[in-house]
Amino acid sequence: MTPRREDFVAQPAGVNSPLRQSSFFSTIFSTDHRVIGIEYLVLALVAVAIGTLLSLLMRIHLVWPGWALGGHGPILPEDYLALVTIHGTVMLFFVLTTAPQAGFGNLILPAQIGARRMAFPVLNAASFWLTALALVVLLSSTFVPGGAAIAGWTAYPPLSAIASSGPGQAMGMDLWLVSIALFAIASTASSINTLTTIVRCRCEGMTWERLPLTVWGWFTAALLSVIAFSVLLAAILLLMCDRHAGTSFFLPTGDLVNGVMHRGGDGSPLLWLHLFWFFGHPEVYIAILPGMGLTSMLLANFSRRRVFGYRTMIVTTLLIGFLGILLWGHHMFVAGLNPFASSAFSISTMAIALPASAKVLSWLATVWRARPEYKTTMLFALGFVSLFITGGLTGPILAQPILDEYLHNTFFVVAHFHLIMAMAGVFGLFAGTYYWFPLMTATRKHSGRMMSEGLGRLHFWCTLVGAYAVFLPMHLTGLAGEPRHYAQLTGIPGPGGALSPAGILLAQTIPLNRFITYAAIFLATAQLFFLMNLFRSLRGGKFASSNPWQATTLEWHPMMNPFTPLPASDTAEIIVYRAPCHYSSTDGLSGLPGLPLPQWTPVIDESSATDTSETKPE
Repeated sequence: MTPRREDFVAQPAGVNSPLRQSSFFSTIFSTDHRVIGIEYLVLALVAVAIGTLLSLLMRIHLVWPGWALGGHGPILPEDYLALVTIHGTVMLFFVLTTAPQAGFGNLILPAQIGARRMAFPVLNAASFWLTALALVVLLSSTFVPGGAAIAGWTAYPPLSAIASSGPGQAMGMDLWLVSIALFAIASTASSINTLTTIVRCRCEGMTWERLPLTVWGWFTAALLSVIAFSVLLAAILLLMCDRHAGTSFFLPTGDLVNGVMHRGGDGSPLLWLHLFWFFGHPEVYIAILPGMGLTSMLLANFSRRRVFGYRTMIVTTLLIGFLGILLWGHHMFVAGLNPFASSAFSISTMAIALPASAKVLSWLATVWRARPEYKTTMLFALGFVSLFITGGLTGPILAQPILDEYLHNTFFVVAHFHLIMAMAGVFGLFAGTYYWFPLMTATRKHSGRMMSEGLGRLHFWCTLVGAYAVFLPMHLTGLAGEPRHYAQLTGIPGPGGALSPAGILLAQTIPLNRFITYAAIFLATAQLFFLMNLFRSLRGGKFASSNPWQATTLEWHPMMNPFTPLPASDTAEIIVYRAPCHYSSTDGLSGLPGLPLPQWTPVIDESSATDTSETKPE
């Protein structure tokens, strides 16, 4: 049954507060979007803790390969590859995809468009539990005979298609595929729910041009998810058929793997690369687009100025999503593509720099000559901009086929995508957590709490310094030729027992790798400040007002706050009168902050509250 807009007219959040549930069981299995959003965020917090621990084990093993893990013994090469696989899978799927899109999307999106719930509440809850099941299945692969999958998060055939090809390729690989298949189904269902909610459930006056840029980020990421995860699910089913049904979608005839000659049909591993990277590159933007939208809104909010070129920012968001689907082939320059295809993918890769650069220029113009309020949330938004620019600068380098032939599968690529997607994405998550924490902690009994600014600033500076200290030097080790998946950098033998030329080269990167490992330990330790701030603020944080940041978007409307003293009969229906980020006539000119004009307040002075939907872009 298609939802109707009138079914979603906002009521006081206290009436439908998730905390009205009477039991623990009914709460955790609630269909309330706020409960589900918080559950997604808790799941992502558990996943990021696991992923961080695995990354530290990888770094320690690279620098001290003889170090023995307590209760396990020395980390063998197959153990190292398993660490790489599970770390990449957990961080990419269960943190960078889950937290911004499903976590904050469920928690905030309905309120930002004036709806009281998501379009399909039961489907929403089912999507979360499928995601949680996918994480459990993935982690359980560590304990099966043969160990966890070692094929990396890309799972390239033919090795991944043959269970006897080595350790971790039997049941561990099967569980990895089942986990990602469950995640793909859950993400597709969640994205359909997001799209339907945005299209059908907006309140009166919330036109497309009045949607906050965060909603545009969620909308575009959801479109990409439906397309990309559907293709990934199909690829996984084909790979499972190759493993267990005797098919040969990805296995060529005459392929010799672990002493066994494949004599089936004439498949091609390149088919997997095309299918996987058709998903894999849009996945980058699924992770980063919500952060882009949030950063735009935060810079404007704390500078008390409109977003520069609001319509242009909407267009660039959609352009990044569209172009992101077309350039998957730049991951395959060394796979033997036709040179003309390589040129097309190279040009499309450089073309996506245009809308991305337009976003950066808008961010800079928004804060130019303003006097921003440097709260922790604003600092993390500025950190997002810094990391996005730094990571993006190496994108055009990797877009050149001739340069990518040398840099492909080196730590140069690791540094590039960790800066622009992982660290920038995590900074967006931190910004959202500090910003929306009052909404996350509000109950029917008390208003939301604030996180500590002192601990927050300490957390920001330590995390920013740690991020650059870890990933900038990786560019240098990558330029020196350090491969991504080598379990050991020393003692690589050559003829006569002497070190091979590769062994001599990689041994020279040890001092820099040792520095990276120390920096990684520092970066991981810095997150204890965040955890301390989080758990202290949950119980003893300062109570916030209904709109502590003087924001203009609807999630801060009193009716959207779970702590709403007014009964439903005393509140009016929410109506939107303007686009977000509107301020009084000063509008930040001459460094003077403008007074906020929330979307829900009627227009009093047309000259000081013009709507971007009726004017040209700034």
